[in-house]
Amino acid sequence: MSFTTEDNQSIAYTMNILRKFTRKIILKPGKITGKDVQVSKKIYVGNLSYNTGEENLADLFAQYGQVNSAKIIFDRETNRSKGFGFIEMEEAEAAEAAISELNNSEFDGRNLRVNEAVERERRPRNNY
Repeated sequence: MSFTTEDNQSIAYTMNILRKFTRKIILKPGKITGKDVQVSKKIYVGNLSYNTGEENLADLFAQYGQVNSAKIIFDRETNRSKGFGFIEMEEAEAAEAAISELNNSEFDGRNLRVNEAVERERRPRNNY
């Protein structure tokens, strides 16, 4: 099978659009159909206890499906948790189930705020 220049441009355009909305795209070899492309989903988890670790957070979400990564955000100066983090799950359906089940649920003594992560616009740095 060969592709024309127009085909390659169309594929590149589609992949660039997908990259804007996802972090990871897995393509299986062979003919590409809708079932062959899996898109991981990033989840925001807020109102975390300062004592919650990334492993504990990953274990909580693993009940719903494959967890690719768990990241708790720390303050640079104090090295203390900022009370929120992100989970990346392999399957969108598992992520949706986790969001609906865990939002407003109690974990480590706090009611979690769980929803789909929204890509933040990059702010320009001030170079003095």
